[in-house]
Parts: sequence; C-alpha cells; structure tokens
Amino acid sequence: MLKGCHTALITPFTGTKVDYDGLNKLAEFQMEYGISGILAVGTTGESPTLSWDEHNRVIDAVIARTRGRCLCIAGTGSNNTRETLEGTRHAAAAGAEAVLLVDPYYNGPSSLEIRREYVAPVAAAFPSVQVIPYVIPGRTGAQLLPEDIAILHQTYTNVGTVKEATGNLENMKRTRACGGESLTILSGDDGMTFQMMTDGAIGAAGVISVMSNIAPAAVSQMVRYLSEGNRQAAEQLNVALTPLFNLVTVKTTEKTPYGDVSCRARNPLAVKTLMAILGMPSGGCRAPLGKMTRQGLETVLAAARKTHAEHPEILQPVADFFQVDIAERLENPVYREGLCYTDY
Repeated sequence: MLKGCHTALITPFTGTKVDYDGLNKLAEFQMEYGISGILAVGTTGESPTLSWDEHNRVIDAVIARTRGRCLCIAGTGSNNTRETLEGTRHAAAAGAEAVLLVDPYYNGPSSLEIRREYVAPVAAAFPSVQVIPYVIPGRTGAQLLPEDIAILHQTYTNVGTVKEATGNLENMKRTRACGGESLTILSGDDGMTFQMMTDGAIGAAGVISVMSNIAPAAVSQMVRYLSEGNRQAAEQLNVALTPLFNLVTVKTTEKTPYGDVSCRARNPLAVKTLMAILGMPSGGCRAPLGKMTRQGLETVLAAARKTHAEHPEILQPVADFFQVDIAERLENPVYREGLCYTDY
C-alpha cells in the first residue's frame, strides 16, 4: 500500500537538455526533507515533451538516487500501449517499485478500453511492479471510471492504488465505494488533499504532490498529521500552504487588440518559474509551454511573498539546502528577468 507524500519531481533543463546534476540535487532535497517517494517523469516532469530515451535516462537517474532510501515511481504512461509496455519494461528492469499510467490522452478510449487495452496488459506483464492508474480527465480527455478501477483491483494484485485528480468528490466517493477499503486512493491535487484525507467516504492515504518540489517538509508534515489523526495541526498547515497550492494553475485575464482573453499557465510552468526565482534547479519549460504573462508572474511572486512573510518555515528548507536568501530573491528583480513575456 502506498501512503504518504510522494513528489512528482520536476525535470530541470539546461537550455534544451535535461540537467541531470540539477535532477540529482532536486531528488536529494526531497529525500532530505521527508518525502515518502519520488515520481520520475510524471506530467509535472514534462513527460509529453521528453523523448523515450530521456524518459529512461531520467528514470534511471532517480532510481539510482533513491534506491534503498525511498520509493521510486516511474511515469511510463502514454497514449500508446506498446510504448507504455516498453517504458514499463525498462523501468522494471532498472528497479522501479511502481509505475504511473496516465489515462491515454487525445485518442480518447472509453473506460472499458483503458482497462482492457492499456492498464490490464501492463499489470499482467509486470506482476511484481505496482501499477497506478492516474485519472485526470481535465488533461487527457479520457477517464478510467471507478467501476473499471474496481475490476482491475479485483483482478490484479498489483493494481492497488489510484492517483485521483478528477477534482470531483462524488467520483472519488464512488471509487472508494467500488474499490473497497483495500484500494489506496492518492490525491493528485495538492489543494484537495486535506479534504480527500479527512472525508471518510474517500479516505485518501496521501498525495502525489506538485508543490512538494518547493515545500517538501511542509507537505509531508501535513500528510503525516492527517495520517496520525491530528486534524487541527494539518488544517493549519493546509491553510498556510494554500497560496502555493493555488499556483498549480494560474489564471489571468489578458488584454489583446481584439479584447480581453483568459490565459491559464498550467503546471509545471508556475512552479518552475518560482523555483527559478528561488535559485533552485529548474530551467524553463519545453515548448509548447513557454513563459508566464506579467500578471501571472506577479501572481507567483505574491503567493511566495505571502507564504514567506506569514510562514517563513515553509520555504526555509529551500534556503538551507540551496544556500539562498529567500527574501532577497523574492525582491530583487534580477532573479525574474526573462521569466515572463513582455507583451501579449
């Protein structure tokens, strides 16, 4: 059973290449500050724009770093079952304890097809590896339904966990009702983790977190408090972390010559932007993800400044591990040069 705080690790870049030194530092940072596991090459790690050779090298690097120290989950999902099988074969041989399979995107299989033609072949081929379906219809346009998750869980002993990022509490409750108490539900949405873990009809056991890239100690502690039944302390941490949790997607209204438009900076853009400001290995995102708007960048700065002013302990691990002055980096404009578009 997978419990606790698992970090969906950012993939840092130097120019167009993966920064493996930076990747190792980020993994060390996570392990030093109490996470339970690391997810290599999830969508937060920009899996859609990594080649499969890069996928495999990043997974190898993270497994080498985590072996004997924490769980390693390899992101091997795609919209091509053959590729997913090949990626899972590599991850299993390298020593990954689990793989994460995002619902197949764009080609839009039904839940029945996702179960029979995607998750089941992987679970059958690699019985010693935990297979974690990742349900996020807002990104993929497809969804493995609770009923099919339950069938997989009953059929394959290595399908015991689901990463739930539907944002739909009723769907989560249905997943628990169908899957039973033996199914582990992990939050795939930082901002909903507290609610998912305290709602008895959902009973989530932890989170695969985005924001733990920046605040691993605080996110891990919140999950531990919830696991121990210390709701009050967990709620206080949840409130303190909320400004950072809200950065997973940054929405702004931008002016164009033809009128106002809505702009969404989606994960991991805002997180990598804040990491760059704070002096952590990150690099930019790979195209077609690009940069924040000016308003988006100000939203990121405002959230970080609020967190640092009201709860400086949340960002203190960044200061200690990467030897940076948080206040100086948040106020000095030199650290945000080139991080946003100068016009729409």
